[in-house]
Order: sequence, then C-alpha cells, then structure tokens
Amino acid sequence: MGLFTRRKTVMVDSDILVIGGGMGGCGATYESRYWGRNLKIVCVEKANIERSGAVAQGLYAINCYMGMQWNENRPEDHVRYARNDLMGLVREDLGYDIARHVDSTVHKFEEWGLPIMRDPETGRYQREGKWQIMIHGESYKPIVAEAARKAATEVYNRIMVTHLLMDKTRPNRVAGAVGFNVRNGNFYVFRAKAVIVAAGGASHIFKPRAVGEGMGRTWYAPWSSASAYALPILVGAKMTQMENRIVLTRFKDGYGPVGAYFLHLKTYTQNGYGQDYEPTWYESIKERVGDYVERHPVPTCLRNHALLEEVKAGRGPIRMVTKEAFKDPHKETVGWENFLGMTIGQAVVWASQNIDPKEINPELTTSEPYVMGSHATCSGAWASGPEDCAPSEYQWGYNRMMTVEGLFGAGDAIGGSAHKFSSGSFTEGRIAGKAAVKYVKDLGAEQPQLSEAEYEDLKKIVYKPLENYEVGRNEIVAGTVSPSYLLPIHGLQRLEKIMDEYVGGIGALYTTNEPLLTRGLELLGMLKEDLAYLGAEDLHQLQRAWELQHRVLASECVTQHTLFRTETRWPGYYYRADHPKLDDKDWHCFTLSRYDRSSGKWEMEKAPVYHIVD
Repeated sequence: MGLFTRRKTVMVDSDILVIGGGMGGCGATYESRYWGRNLKIVCVEKANIERSGAVAQGLYAINCYMGMQWNENRPEDHVRYARNDLMGLVREDLGYDIARHVDSTVHKFEEWGLPIMRDPETGRYQREGKWQIMIHGESYKPIVAEAARKAATEVYNRIMVTHLLMDKTRPNRVAGAVGFNVRNGNFYVFRAKAVIVAAGGASHIFKPRAVGEGMGRTWYAPWSSASAYALPILVGAKMTQMENRIVLTRFKDGYGPVGAYFLHLKTYTQNGYGQDYEPTWYESIKERVGDYVERHPVPTCLRNHALLEEVKAGRGPIRMVTKEAFKDPHKETVGWENFLGMTIGQAVVWASQNIDPKEINPELTTSEPYVMGSHATCSGAWASGPEDCAPSEYQWGYNRMMTVEGLFGAGDAIGGSAHKFSSGSFTEGRIAGKAAVKYVKDLGAEQPQLSEAEYEDLKKIVYKPLENYEVGRNEIVAGTVSPSYLLPIHGLQRLEKIMDEYVGGIGALYTTNEPLLTRGLELLGMLKEDLAYLGAEDLHQLQRAWELQHRVLASECVTQHTLFRTETRWPGYYYRADHPKLDDKDWHCFTLSRYDRSSGKWEMEKAPVYHIVD
C-alpha cells in the first residue's frame, strides 16, 4: 500500500472551484471572474479544456438562441417549447432564467471569433429551425476555452475528481474536492468556499448499439462518465427526474445528428416500403398520452415511439429521404459539412458502406439511453431557482445552489432545465458563477474547514485499484480474468448488461417493469460490492475505475427513479409495461431522491410542478 499512498499530495486553495471544463464549466469560470475580480477561481478538468466536454469535436449549430434583438422569440416561448417537449414537466423558472440570458452568451461567442452564419438577405443569423442558428463550429470549444483560461486564476488539466469534501464544522456544507492527476498520479486536495459541479452526464451506463472495437462510438460523449451526478449524490444532494433518460433518433451506425437534415434541408422519413408511417400510430399514441400527441411540435419522445412501433410492426428499416434534397448542390454541401464539422465518423461510415445520400436514402435508428441535463431531458440535481421568478418552494439558497450548502451546478449537473444545449449550458454556468461569487462574498472571512482524516482516507480509497492489481496480477499467468480483481472494462460491461436488460435499454426495447427494476437493483448492489476489488494496471485504468464508480452510482439513482414513477410519461424514451399510460392525475410532478452514504439507502419523494408561464 505504501507504494501508492506515498504519491505526492498537492494542496490547492481557492475561493471558487469549478469541476469540469466543458461549456458549463467555461461559463462558470468566465462569469465568476467578472463578478469576483479579486477571487481565486480554479477550474479542474480531467482532459484538457481546449478540447473537452460534449462540444470537443465541434458543433454545426447553436441550438438555443432566442433572437430577441429581431423579435424572433421571447424567453416565455422557449419555456412553452421545452414544457411541451418534456410532456409538461420542466422547471420553468430555471428554463426562463437561461432563455432570458442566452442571447448575450451567443453574442459573446461571436465577439470571441466564432463564425456564425448570416442570412444574406436579412443580415440576421442563419436559422436552421425556430431555436437553432448555424455556425462554422469546428473550433467552437477552443474559442470558448480561451475565455475561460484567461478568466481562471489557474486551470488544472488532467485531474480526475473523484469525491467532494465536506466542512468538518458544518456537515451539510461543501468544502472542496479530491482527485488525482491522470498523467503523473499526484493526489490533489482542493479547498474551496464554493464548488460548481459542471462535469459531464452519463453515457455508457446502458449497453450501446456499437459493440466490440466500436463500443466508443456513442452519440453522447463517451468520456461523460456521470461525474455530474455521482459527486453531488455522494454528499447527499437531492436529484430530480433521473428517470428522464433520453433516446435519440440518429443516422444508423455513426450516430450522426439529424437536426440540420430535418430543419434546414427539409428532409423527412419513410418506412422500408416508402410510406409515411407516423399517422398510422396517432390513435394508439393518443390512447397512451392524451392530447400531448396533438401539441406542436410533436414531442420528441412520441416521434421516437412511432418509429419504434413501425419497426416492431415489421416495416423497417426507417429511412431519411435525402435523395430529393441532395439534388440541390447547396443542400448537398450543407449535408456533408454538417458531419465534417462535428461527426466525421458518420461521413466515414457512409463512405465505407457505399452510401451516397444523393442516390440512397440512409437508415435511421434509435440510440441507447443516455442520462443528461443539458440536452432535451431533465436529469440532474435539484437546484434553488432565481429570486425574481422561482416559486418559494423552489428557493432555499442562491441561484443554482443544490441542497448542499455552497454546492452549485450547471449544464448536465442541473435537473429540470431541458433544451439548454451548448449555449444554454454556458449560460447556466454564468448564472451559477455569479451566484457562487455572491455566496463567497457573503461568507466574508469565514473559511470551510477540511478534515485531514477525511482526505487521507480518501487517498487510500482512490489508489486502492492500483494496489489490487499489483497484488492480484501475480495469481494469473495469462489472460485478463483474475480471481482477485475486476478490470474496469469488465465492470463496465457488467453494468451495461444490467441496465440494458432490467432498466429499459435497447435489448429490452426500452421496456421495464417493477419486477425487472427490483432485480436490477439487486444486481447493481452486487456490482457495487465488487467495485471494492477493481484493479487498475496504470493511471489510465485508475481513471477508468473511478469513471465506473461514478457510472454505477448514477445508474442506481436512475433505477430508483424509474421504479418510483409508476407511469409511462415519455413513451419512446422508456416504457413501464406495468403502467403503460401517462398519468397526469398522480404523476404531474417531479421525482426527487436523496442518497444516504452511511446507510446506502435512497429516499424518494415528489415535488410539485409550477407553471409560471401561461
């Protein structure tokens, strides 16, 4: 054990600690500096903020822009849109708060050098849809990261944060975090007056469609390992809507996005026989969810449901009709550039399969489920809302503060505020950063106190997988399966199998029920016990070990929430076969959970939905 615990411990003091350097973290870092000129602001990222987070590879559109300067949309309109798409359940105060500030964020991006396409006739930003504007976004993240780097007192790249630290004098106040450098193995202890969690949501908790050597090809970033959830869950923060996973309709095999094709190129879908299939399922959907099917636009989950039902009826594959649009040379260029700017893999897949969208209508499929708070669903921490528009029941502290004092969040980490995407996540980071500065200033000279015993104990726990491997590898002479330790990849595959089969993954056609969920929780409990025997060959595998720990805890939370909500609110995302219909009478509410680390028990409760926009 001494070999690993003797690693250098680096102590870092800060006023505000930002965990995660994606869009939300960059926004939090930038805004914290604006309001806290003399504060020490530290940003910690497990990769490098230059190319980290969901926007790392690039993005071809900004999906959240009001256009208020041209009276295109108002914040209230965006709240109605998100509420409709999420089948009535969003934190309208949080969504409104983002929508009223997001335009100023986008204008900053343009000032910093992001090329935003313009309509040659009007001079306005080129619209892809009602909320989307088109950009040349290959360098989107480096442009945003530069602003964060200039704002931060210090950016610590290549640090995997594993645990939050609590104030030894006040049990429900955060005091910092610990982690390790994935390059040199040094142990880091960060002390902070306020912590903003802006880490990534969860991919690879459900078994992906891409397997074997291709298992890293997922729609959502494969490095998003649920740290946005595991970190606050472990310290007792309440979570909300964790059952509200998302399933995406995407181009088959490459997960290429379809938004620009539907909205800008005006493509449409057909079944394998060239038929428009969606009207076929109107009556059966209405029987499930009532008049939600008549809303415009039709909620995303219901469009997924129609696709899934058509495939189950034996009329697949579902194809996107591109042959018509691609006759226009301009649209053909846009179609290919859409991938080359953010999903090169899809262009490669088409080339490898001899698919020219001008000649062949490419196939669509649905992804495995992901859990995230920044895209089109509401999973995340339960957070205090803005003073001027949040109902009193949604206010207990500073804006975007979780139920743990001093702990804030943004992006994937905050629940209830769907449809923020990249610009909205940066904006929510700004909101959290401003609130955290106010919190720190109100603290004055008061400084949270770390427990040396706590972080020394965590140091032993963090490096335990290295010790397990070092000792256990002597018991085998070949292969990778050991009687003494579990490799991270084996644990991950076991997790994905459990979630796929019991919690509504692709293998179960997104369907589950109470007996399946109960058994899934039993198996997750056994997996959690075995995580004590994770073995890591090197620092990279140590990172994988802790990513797995975070994924497993978040998965348990997802399963508890799915069991608690006894209805099918979002058909097309998942189905409770034992409760197949939407139930607005009993379940027009948010689900909340709290994890007790000492007992390992979960407490579940409902919270009311307040509609502050007509």
